[in-house]
Amino acid sequence: MSSLKSLNPYFYKHKKLLIIGIIFIILANILTIYPIKFVGKAVNIIAETISNPKNLDKNELYRQLIVYGSIIILAPILTGIMRFYMRQTIIVASRRIEFDLKNNIYKHYQTLSYTFLKNSKVGDLMNRISEDVVNVRQYLGPGVMYSINTLILLIIILGCMLATDPIMTLYAFIPLPFLSYFVYNQSIVINKKTKKSQEKQSELSSFVQDSFSGIRVIKSFTKEKFIISQYVEKSKDYKEKSISLATTEAFFSPIMVFMIGLSNVFILYIGGQRYIHGKIDVGTITDFFLYLNILIWPFTALGWVTSIIRRAEASMERINDFMKVKQEIKNINHDNYSIKGDITFDNVSYTYPNTGIKALDSVSFHIYAGETIVIMGKSGSGKTTIALLLLRLIEPDSGNIYLDGKLLKEHNLELIRSKFGYVPQENFLFSDTIFNNISYGIQNATQQIVETYAKKAEIHSNILKFKNQYQTHIGERGVTLSGGQKQRISIARALIKDPIIYVFDDSLSAVDTETESKILINISKEIKVKTTIIISHRISTTKYSDKIIVLEKGEINQIGSHYELISKPGYYLEIINQSK
Repeated sequence: MSSLKSLNPYFYKHKKLLIIGIIFIILANILTIYPIKFVGKAVNIIAETISNPKNLDKNELYRQLIVYGSIIILAPILTGIMRFYMRQTIIVASRRIEFDLKNNIYKHYQTLSYTFLKNSKVGDLMNRISEDVVNVRQYLGPGVMYSINTLILLIIILGCMLATDPIMTLYAFIPLPFLSYFVYNQSIVINKKTKKSQEKQSELSSFVQDSFSGIRVIKSFTKEKFIISQYVEKSKDYKEKSISLATTEAFFSPIMVFMIGLSNVFILYIGGQRYIHGKIDVGTITDFFLYLNILIWPFTALGWVTSIIRRAEASMERINDFMKVKQEIKNINHDNYSIKGDITFDNVSYTYPNTGIKALDSVSFHIYAGETIVIMGKSGSGKTTIALLLLRLIEPDSGNIYLDGKLLKEHNLELIRSKFGYVPQENFLFSDTIFNNISYGIQNATQQIVETYAKKAEIHSNILKFKNQYQTHIGERGVTLSGGQKQRISIARALIKDPIIYVFDDSLSAVDTETESKILINISKEIKVKTTIIISHRISTTKYSDKIIVLEKGEINQIGSHYELISKPGYYLEIINQSK
């Protein structure tokens, strides 16, 4: 259970509720045990009355039976009240810890690097914050509550039984070591099978996530039947692992009941022998039967609790593995200051760790504040990597990046990102309204401001054609929009921030050249006074640039103005000739 130790700070934070809950557990168990001795006394009175009817004092008999009966009836009512508050404290504490744990996991998601999240499966990440946390919460609530309840009940009953008759107590607990050994071995098996089951569940969730995200591709290739067959196979695998786990868990309850039954047999035999020899009365035998039968539910629940704890352990191990992933890109500066937009790359190299592909190799260039440059090159030449490095979504393997003459990593990370207007190559829109998607980068945006920037991005007229216009709710990742519409909404979202530095990563590839020209004219006033980096394959964007950088296989192949590059052979001249 070492992985569950990481929950100790959460227990400490909510210790008040947990301590109160334990007090209610103790009170509930005392009230559960307390009436038993009165049952034994009542049985002894009845037995005495039957054996010696002549010595019967009816008034005293009725008085005692009324008192004992009242205690026997009243105690369970008070027990029920105590158990209600027991749940209201411990279960509430578990829900609060679940809330804290989910928030901490989600916060950790936000700190992790772009590379790590790119290489992680969405379904697996979702499972860790949903299914795994639910398993942990089961341990924090019912698991802890019933474990403490069983332990306290066992201690109280053991004390009462030892005080009543130590020899009968010894025989009653003979099966206990065997029970402990069985629970220990079964819990190890459950832990292993739980891990396998949860891994298969994560795989299934990831597969479903991928199939929904790629539904257009699936349908266009008519692969529905193939995808369904794959889902059935993965689902079957998960089902088999789950059934195997359920089969192992199913052994617990019968074994528990068998052990309690075995203890009852010992009580019946030993108690009978001692009664015959006059060492105990019939009420004592009754008490022992009641003590043991009170233990039936807690010991039956012990199997369920063990299963909960093992599931939680496996889940917490998965959560801990994720939480141990260190934040690669840290903010070491929290100052607030102005940014001009002067950018320098000094022998910057970067290799993607998952593929081993060297995206940039000793790249150096300088962009003056307010300058507009176009970065061109074939696919895979490293254009997007430059954008990711500028935003510090990834860190260079070697070399340095400077912003306003200061190392980029020494700047306030949140500040510099707030000063960038970034339109990524893969346009992502949230499953929300068009208005909220465009105004995502600012607070308290008005309709007028949103429309102003939508017009600059040449998307306003399209939005007005929608039934709910700016309040149109777009599907997940903007699935209900065309590629060009998504790009233009993404551009409007970047423009509305009024940033110091623009980075357009091939953000006009899905619009026609006429619309592209209109957008560039609309934002020409902004890009003339702000540092602008346009990553593009189109020659039409270069007329707005001060400088053009041509990349090839991660290296700068050409650099200069339009007129300088058309006067020498190279990739840029090839594109010019192809466009004629």
